[in-house]
Amino acid sequence: MITEQQARSMLHHPVHDAQGNKIGKADHMFLDDATGKPEWVSVKTGWFGASESFVPIRDARVVDDHLEVPYPKEKVKDAPLVDVDSTGHLSEREERRLYQHYGIAWDDAWKSANQPGEGGWAHAGGGTAAAAGAGAAAGTAATTGRPGTTGTTGITPTGTTRAAAAPGAAATGRTGHLGKDGAMTRSEERMSVGVERYEAGHAKLRKYVVTEEERQTVPVRHEEVHLEHEPITDANRGAAMSGEPISEAEYEVTLHAERPVVRTEAVPVERVRLVTEERVEEQTVTGQVRKERIEADLPDGKSGHLRDKEFRAQELRDKDRRR
Repeated sequence: MITEQQARSMLHHPVHDAQGNKIGKADHMFLDDATGKPEWVSVKTGWFGASESFVPIRDARVVDDHLEVPYPKEKVKDAPLVDVDSTGHLSEREERRLYQHYGIAWDDAWKSANQPGEGGWAHAGGGTAAAAGAGAAAGTAATTGRPGTTGTTGITPTGTTRAAAAPGAAATGRTGHLGKDGAMTRSEERMSVGVERYEAGHAKLRKYVVTEEERQTVPVRHEEVHLEHEPITDANRGAAMSGEPISEAEYEVTLHAERPVVRTEAVPVERVRLVTEERVEEQTVTGQVRKERIEADLPDGKSGHLRDKEFRAQELRDKDRRR
């Protein structure tokens, strides 16, 4: 039999039939008032979850990330439409209709629930509350009647199965009746926001070669030739009179010049690396939290309830305490 914790963990998860066909998503879980055990789950079906069907989950099981029920998909989708009262309960009439649709005999379920031993899963409170159940193929349904009575299921004469509270919520005063101290617990969800680290991108260092034009000015030298006349003197007369007095002659002079020569060499100029820096920025997130409101039906047809400003004041006090 599926446990309450398992059933709660499957809320808003897919629901499949025994053949693996997806029926819809589990929306609400309904517990037996006397035993607190899972009995029904409402399943959102159709396009965009426009329809909602009830299916027994006493023999359901958790498979991977979905809930598997022992009823065909079409059987669940054809389940009668039932209403939940203002206290979150199914009436006896509505529950009988569901029992009949799923082929569960109401009287047989009651007998199975009250048999001795563990099979009598409806025994609760030292035998002060009897219950009715669906045996091996259905959910549970508590009863306040005596043995042999097929009265309403649930711990109140007008209520049967109650809607389960949200995961993590307190259970005291959540079953549609007051606790021993005459008070009802009002609970609400708190939103906590954390952060997770993920890969936002990748950066790489890539080296490649480009060719650039570079200009430099360097001095270059060259030789030029010109005629220089030297008169005959006693110092050079001997050299001038050597050879034939009258003759032809030719003399060649080699000229030299400099020209730029480009030569390159690779030299290291700097080191480059990637360095990460963490920057902190403010980001606002929004979420939905559920809060319970309590109303009171007073005599003379009056109704009392906490006003919105009172709820707001309570919220501010709660925030101050958390700080």
